[in-house]
Amino acid sequence: MASDIQRRKDDHLDLCATDDVAFRERTTLLEQVRLVHQSLPEMHTDEIDLGTHLLGKKLRAPLIIASMTGGTERAAEINRELATIAEKRGLGFGLGSQRAMQKNPDTAWTYQVRKAAPTTLLLGNVGVVQARDYSTDILAKMISDIGADALCVHMNPAMELVQGGGDRDFRGGVETFTRLTRELSVPVVAKETGNGVSGQVARKLFAAGVRHVDVSGAGGTSWVGVETLRAAGDAKSLGEALWDWGIPTAASVMLTTREGLRAIATGGIKSGLDVARALALGASAAGIARPCLQAFMEGGAEGADAFLARVEGELRAVMLLCGARTVGDLATAPKLITGELAQWATLL
Repeated sequence: MASDIQRRKDDHLDLCATDDVAFRERTTLLEQVRLVHQSLPEMHTDEIDLGTHLLGKKLRAPLIIASMTGGTERAAEINRELATIAEKRGLGFGLGSQRAMQKNPDTAWTYQVRKAAPTTLLLGNVGVVQARDYSTDILAKMISDIGADALCVHMNPAMELVQGGGDRDFRGGVETFTRLTRELSVPVVAKETGNGVSGQVARKLFAAGVRHVDVSGAGGTSWVGVETLRAAGDAKSLGEALWDWGIPTAASVMLTTREGLRAIATGGIKSGLDVARALALGASAAGIARPCLQAFMEGGAEGADAFLARVEGELRAVMLLCGARTVGDLATAPKLITGELAQWATLL
């Protein structure tokens, strides 16, 4: 089982280093957020403050290098290098699923990045199905072993349906979130894996005690697509049919924040303009995964660092052009919602 998980993790890295796993027709709908240009911003660019607070930590910019990997030597190098960049830039950092670590404790070191990122907001990661079957004490130790500040509990039924040997029993999720929010000493973040979070699910999560959600909406990496490329037979056919399944990132941010959750906008975030649009919709921060991995694969740590510097620079420029000195100002800046996204806004 452990070797199968490790093989799958390496497959995921190879596939996500390409654009072959992107959504085919579905977009994030962030392009349908029109921010209003201000010709008289009345500020110096040095006055713009990208800083924000999230999950008890101060970020120098509202960005998280989002959950990607763990469990193999190759994953350990990527985690260490990207966590080092997160520390340098004052960003958050998310680890990939710790299922491999739970199945094979010898892989725990591949998730341990605290030495490289002693002050970074660090997010652990476990599937809700696995969390359902683990005691709170086991999960608490898993969090403690990596020094995480919060635990992402991921929901991924679409991906599992296509994955060979994937989960099929998705009962008990709400009860699991309720237990963990009551019994863990760190915040719990409900996280999707590329298919977005609906208003109905947001209401269930809020009632369960969850206050933070990583929407991981449709429009970026299709994890159904990732597993489809690894599948055969009926599973492959199912994956082809569901490749573009999900709620677009922009819509998911709107649907979850209006239910009282603080949203991290992941899923197809590629630029500072994308980040600005997500923040304008009410997101507290944005997460970037595959573009960071691609930049790292192409140019090493310097390439990934340069990519994130460009994202921050673009965000700063857009904030100036919107007359927003702070992230909070951007959330209340004038905006126009167009097209399909306007229809999502009317969904009850």
